[in-house]
Amino acid sequence: MKRFVMAAAAAAALAAAGAPAAHAATFEVGMEDEGLILSNQHLAPAAVEAWKNFGVDVVRIHARWWEIAPADSSTTKPSGFDAGNHLDPQYDWAKLDAAIAMVRAQGIRVMLTLTGPGPLWSSSEPAKRNPRYKPEPKEFADFSKAAATRYKADVDRYLIWNEPNQKGWLQPQWEKISGKYQPVSPHIYRSLVRAAQPVVKAADPGAEVVIGELAPVGNKPISVDTPMRPLAFLRSFGCVDDRYKSIKTGRCKGFKAAKGDTLGYHPHPQKYAPDRVNPDQDAAQFGDLKRLFTTIDKLRARKRISISKTIHLTEFGYETSPPDPSSGISTTLQTKYLQQASYIAWATKRVRGLSFYQWDDERVQNLGSGTKRYSGWQTGLRFNDGRPKPVLSIMASPFVIDQKPGAKSGLLWGQVRAEAQGQVKIEERAKGSSEFKTLTTRNTSADGTFSYRRTLKTGASYRYVWTPKPSLLDPNPQPRTSGIIDLSKKEKSRYKAAAALTTTS
Repeated sequence: MKRFVMAAAAAAALAAAGAPAAHAATFEVGMEDEGLILSNQHLAPAAVEAWKNFGVDVVRIHARWWEIAPADSSTTKPSGFDAGNHLDPQYDWAKLDAAIAMVRAQGIRVMLTLTGPGPLWSSSEPAKRNPRYKPEPKEFADFSKAAATRYKADVDRYLIWNEPNQKGWLQPQWEKISGKYQPVSPHIYRSLVRAAQPVVKAADPGAEVVIGELAPVGNKPISVDTPMRPLAFLRSFGCVDDRYKSIKTGRCKGFKAAKGDTLGYHPHPQKYAPDRVNPDQDAAQFGDLKRLFTTIDKLRARKRISISKTIHLTEFGYETSPPDPSSGISTTLQTKYLQQASYIAWATKRVRGLSFYQWDDERVQNLGSGTKRYSGWQTGLRFNDGRPKPVLSIMASPFVIDQKPGAKSGLLWGQVRAEAQGQVKIEERAKGSSEFKTLTTRNTSADGTFSYRRTLKTGASYRYVWTPKPSLLDPNPQPRTSGIIDLSKKEKSRYKAAAALTTTS
C-alpha cells in the first residue's frame, strides 16, 4: 500500500531502504520517547539509529488526537471536516508521518497509541471546556479509522488510549452518587474501545489491537478525578464486583464486553525493586504481575473481556537521582533493576515484551514543594543533556543470574539485543583470581536470549562474551563483554544483575 508521509520523511525512508531489520523477536525489546520522536525531531534521527544499534525491536509512538485534528480549542467541529478520512486537508499528520518514517527507515517496527485527549469539540459536553471530559466514542472511532487507514503499511499494532485510569488522560474518573463515589472512567473507556476496535480491524485487518494501557497505581477516591487503581478499573471495565459477580444495573445495563487482541500495561515500580510486591491488592506494579494475570483470567473466564492470555508491557522505567532526589533511585540501582526486570519479564511466559521509557530524561521543572519540586519524568537511559547513565552500558547485553536462596546452582541468563553472531561464551573468574576462563559456548535464540544452568562457585564472578555481526563500517568486529556479576558481593534478591561496564571491564 502507498505510504502517505511528508516528502522529506519519505525521502529519508527511501535513502535508508537497505537498513537491516531488527532481529525477529519472540521476546520484544521496545523504546518510547515522545519528547524526542515527536517534539524534538531534529535530534531524533541519531536517537533512532542508536536504538537500532541497541537491538530495539519496536518503538511506541503516540498519535496525539488533539494535535492532529483541527480546531483543538473550539467547542464545535469544523464545517466540512471528514474525520474518518485521513486525507481530509484539515488533519495535520506531519509530525507523526515523520516520526513513523524515521523509525521504519531503521528497520524497527512501530506500535501506535491512538490516544486523547481530543479536540474540545470531541467531548460529549464541550461547554465544560475540558477535552478530557467524556470523549464521544464515535468521534474517537473516526480518528482511529483515519489513523489505521493512513499507517496500515507501516504499523502492525495499535494501542487504544493511554492510561485511562489517570485523570491526565480521561475524566471524570468517578462520580458521586448518594454520597458514594462510583467508577466512571472504565465505562467511558469500554465505549471508546468498542467504538475504535472494529474500525481499526476493518482498516487494517492483520493488525493487533491492544487495550488497557493502564497505569499501575491509583488511590481511594476523594474526588471525581482521583486516579483509579488498575485492578479495580479492570473489574469495572468488565462490569463485575469485587467478587467477580456480574453487575447489570447503572452503567452496566446492557453490558457488552470490549474486544482486543492483547492487554497492554505500564508496570512502573516507582522505587520498588522489580520483585517487590505492593501491599495494595488493587495495584499492580512490576512485582505484582501474578495479581494482574489473576484478574485478567477471571474476567476472561466470565466473558467480561475478550483478549488473549498474553500481555505487552508497553511502558516501564525507573526515575533516577540525580536528577530527581524526591522520586528517583540511584543510577546503580537503575542499572540493576532494569536487568532484573528484563529477566523476570522474559521468564514470565505470558509477557511478550518490555518497552523502556525513556531515552532521555525530561527537563526537571520546579512546580512547587515536595515531589513537585522535581516534576517531569526522569526515567531516561541518558540525562537530559545527552550524557549516558551507567545503565546504557549494559542495554545491548543485559546479564542476570537467578539463584534461589540456599541453592548451589543458578540460571545464567542474558540477551544480546544488538545484531550479533549468534553465540556467547560464558566465562567464570574464581574468587581471588584475575583471569576469566570460558565455561561453555551457547547459541542464542532468535530474540538474542540464552540461558544456562550450572553449579556456581562461592565468591566467583561471571560474564559473557559476544561478537557483533560484521558490517560495512566494521567488517572485523571485536568481541565485547557483558557486565560482571560478582557473587562475593552480598545480594538480598535471588536475581543477581551485572554491574555497569567500565573501560576496564
